Amino acid sequence: MPDPKIQRALVSVSNKLGLAPFARGLVDAGVEIFSTGGTRAFLEQEGIPVRDVASYTGFPEMMDGRIKTLHPKVFGGILCRHDHAEDIQALETHGILSFELVVVNLYPFQAAVARPDCTEGEAIEKIDIGGPSLVRAAAKNHAFVTIATDPGQYADILVQVQERGATTPETRRRLAAAAFAHTADYDRAIAAWFARKTQQAEEELPARIDLRADRLSALRYGENPHQKAGVYVFPGFSGAGVVTARQLHGKELSYNNLLDLDSGLEIARFFTSPAAVVIKHNNPCGAAVAQTLAEAAKNALAGDPLSAYGSILGFNRPVDVETAEVLCGEGLFVEAIAAPAYDPAALTILTERPKWRKNVRLLEVGEIEGRREGWAFRVLAGGLLLQQADTLPDDESDWKAVTQSPLPDDLMDDLRFAWSMVRFVKSNAIVLAKNRMLVGVGAGQMSRVDSTEIAIRKAADRASGSVLASDAFFPFPDSIERAAAAGVRAIIQPGGSIRDQEVIDACNRRGLPMIFTGRRHFKH
Repeated sequence: MPDPKIQRALVSVSNKLGLAPFARGLVDAGVEIFSTGGTRAFLEQEGIPVRDVASYTGFPEMMDGRIKTLHPKVFGGILCRHDHAEDIQALETHGILSFELVVVNLYPFQAAVARPDCTEGEAIEKIDIGGPSLVRAAAKNHAFVTIATDPGQYADILVQVQERGATTPETRRRLAAAAFAHTADYDRAIAAWFARKTQQAEEELPARIDLRADRLSALRYGENPHQKAGVYVFPGFSGAGVVTARQLHGKELSYNNLLDLDSGLEIARFFTSPAAVVIKHNNPCGAAVAQTLAEAAKNALAGDPLSAYGSILGFNRPVDVETAEVLCGEGLFVEAIAAPAYDPAALTILTERPKWRKNVRLLEVGEIEGRREGWAFRVLAGGLLLQQADTLPDDESDWKAVTQSPLPDDLMDDLRFAWSMVRFVKSNAIVLAKNRMLVGVGAGQMSRVDSTEIAIRKAADRASGSVLASDAFFPFPDSIERAAAAGVRAIIQPGGSIRDQEVIDACNRRGLPMIFTGRRHFKH
């Protein structure tokens, strides 16, 4: 059967963007338009011929517009199967006109409930009933009906109507898929609103999680070349992030690039002072805060120069000329950089001067709004884990000095910095810091003493005079002995081991001050 010629369109939209030229083009192509309420008034004001649905059905709009299109003469015209003789006969018997095009978008429920002053009554009135019914009916019957739910679809539909009088089956199927996604998102938003309203005060976790993400782009491959991969974005997400960033320069981003860039930004946004973070294999191998971004970058790269080769960098300030000069240092190779912005002169330096200038990926993420709160997800086979994101600083009033040796005031900034950084290192995590920069990192070891030894070895001579942070308690005093022998001046850790006193005693024997924070920061 040939594609059904579009003779009539039913138009009822909340968002009238692009509607006037679209409707005018349809009329010029010989399409008769039927409409309701505000949409009909809008089209008439634009001088576009339109028939009133109420006049056609013989049933007036009522209840403040709650009932407009819910009528057999509307839905019969949409659901009619043009290849079924009985359906065609039903149209003739009951005086029903067929609609081959339905143009509908829904009441702005999501925008309404996002307003802090939105009342419950206003939210309820923004729950569309007729709109989703029209959309679903047209999408179900997409073999014969074209459904438009987004102004971005108008141009393609109009071109096809003008050129061939109908849309192609592929177009109708694609638009039907988009229509069902549109109503699903709408219902999901309503369900989420009701869930928030009805959630019991003692329930800290949502009873139901509905996740949706739209494909932003396909990637060449995943962590390894044999794995397919893509990057997706949550609808409505805004703010600084790799999925909303603008790539200013360089090759296509890889799966691993995106993971590391996200980690770099997550750490950089944790600090209020200028901060630079060096990421390698999703762990910070260097990080620093300082008075200027250039100084922070220099110190971060010096944390582990060997690992910094081929690394990912994250900044919480725009990259200026001085910072760009640091990044062009001899022997340095940078894979990608994420920053709020780049000074034009700095961008020129990074894209014209170093040997890696052609390949470095430069992401502009926009203004970093500070630490993010919210939920963190981990996918399991058949389900997922949900937890609060570990993004807020600890309350220092809970910190306790547990050893005999007094804590020198000049070490507090380093202890705060080390404690901030250790939460971002894969467990078991040990970091050494000095002058608010990382000088040694031990990550992801099955034994905490192994992580301690790795951090000390990475720091080398710089371990002397540093402070040590551990993401969880020390089960034995062996790490304390090694840290003291390397010249560590103070330790910060959660405490909570059954052998805490042994660890405290080891610190006292060595004259090492130690703080218990009372909070663990595992990162598996």
